[in-house]
Amino acid sequence: MSNTDDFRFQSHHLLLELDAATNHMMMLVSARQAEGYSWDEAARRQKAAYEAWTALLYAPKTDPMPSLDGRAAGSYGPFAD
Repeated sequence: MSNTDDFRFQSHHLLLELDAATNHMMMLVSARQAEGYSWDEAARRQKAAYEAWTALLYAPKTDPMPSLDGRAAGSYGPFAD
C-alpha cells in the first residue's frame, strides 16, 4: 500500500470520528444540554478527534528506504559509507 493510500485510510478513519464527535456536540446543543458532565465529555472527545486528525496532517514525512537499503538519507545516489 502506498503512503498516499495509508494517508487516505487514516485520514478517513480520523475524520469519521471527528464528524461523529462534532455531531454529538450539535445534538447536545439542540437538546439544550450545552453544560455539565455530558457536555464536558463531548467537548473532550471532539477536541481529541480534531487533534488526532491535525497530527496526521502535520506529521513529518520520512523516507523509510534509506535505512533499509543503505542509501544516504535524502539521496537517490550511492550507498552511505
